[in-house]
Amino acid sequence: MYFFRLGLILGLLVLTTTTSALAESREMTDLAGRQVNLPQAPKRVVSLAPSITELVYALGREEVLKGTTQFSNHPLKARELPRIGSYARPDLELILGLKPDLVLAIRDGNPRHAIERLDALNIPVFALDSKNIEEIVLSIEALGEILNARAQAGILIEDMQKRMEQVEQKVAKTDFRPNVFFQADANPVIGVGESTFINEIISLSGGKNAIAGASGYPRMGWEDILRINPDVVIIASMAGGKNKEQLLQSWLRWPQLQAVQNERVHVVDADIFERPTHRLVEGLEILMGIIHPELASDNYEY
Repeated sequence: MYFFRLGLILGLLVLTTTTSALAESREMTDLAGRQVNLPQAPKRVVSLAPSITELVYALGREEVLKGTTQFSNHPLKARELPRIGSYARPDLELILGLKPDLVLAIRDGNPRHAIERLDALNIPVFALDSKNIEEIVLSIEALGEILNARAQAGILIEDMQKRMEQVEQKVAKTDFRPNVFFQADANPVIGVGESTFINEIISLSGGKNAIAGASGYPRMGWEDILRINPDVVIIASMAGGKNKEQLLQSWLRWPQLQAVQNERVHVVDADIFERPTHRLVEGLEILMGIIHPELASDNYEY
């Protein structure tokens, strides 16, 4: 059974939180191990990643969001927020212009120099992490604590756990584990290796990562792909700026591939699969339906 260590997670947050005598601020340890002095009730929050923006909305605390990054498009209301650049190149002047009392960042995603500059200006920056599902859960728990939305965070996590267990029960009915290649980008083709949450959901959905020996997000040549010869190919939508038909055609020109011969090349919504949020469990369900259509209760068409 896939089980989140929620007691341990909550305990870590409580143990690393202290409250000032005036009850105006509190100190917490973020997921990068930094001690951060936070307001008790943040009112002007800037998000440095689309995934963080999604989670703030999911926690019902969107009223505190005053700015976010390019490509923050879910939910639809998030598209109305002021933009402060991309998550890789945030514009410090635009951030400062929003007068934040808290900035939410991604560890190893946002540039270190931007975080250090904000620290130097006494703007608290709390870093979240998302390399695997457990860290995504920990980030949700941390946001619930920071934004005073603990109950909603618990609901999101409980829903994730329940749905993951349902997938696990279905996948347990078969020993067949086809080789799955996940394409995260195009021109060049970028695959998904180990130490990623996508690798994790490939395994949980009843597949084997075709490039499990690789780490992170390696570049792949077509000669490498022909050698791997995956059973199933999953392509993130709009990879390399291409539309669905263009992405499919780039694979269909290789009829010798097992996935092409068996019509098992699929395009999926990148926002669901590549963003470390609670919606990743939806990606897990979709992926199981693609890899094991005989086990799925719904038919997914891509």
